[in-house]
Amino acid sequence: MAQTRKPVVITRLYTGPDGLTHAEDIEVKLTGSGTTEVSEMLKVTGAEIHRAPGGRVNDWHTAPRRQYVITLSGRGEIEVAGGKKISLGPGHMELAEDLTGKGHITRVVGNEERVTIQLPLADQSRR
Repeated sequence: MAQTRKPVVITRLYTGPDGLTHAEDIEVKLTGSGTTEVSEMLKVTGAEIHRAPGGRVNDWHTAPRRQYVITLSGRGEIEVAGGKKISLGPGHMELAEDLTGKGHITRVVGNEERVTIQLPLADQSRR
């Protein structure tokens, strides 16, 4: 019997017409057969590793550029418009595209530091 696989999702942060940051989950399109599925090649310009101490709060800010942010270890939380909070654990993927407006708050949850890898997109066109 075939096992149903969970979709692979990325949390997208974007600036709405109201000038506020909103979040939505987008499903990654995968192709392939058998046990391995693959997305299209993601075009990035490099990679940065970031480490933030437990309890750190980065108050309202926008993304510095269009980029993927992937949590490698630790736990975090993003707060967007309306007080909506997104929990970030190891393996969580974000697409940060909120380059204008009020932005979002990023918190490191707990005492453990949070380590992320940030991958700037080659296409920096505003969406």
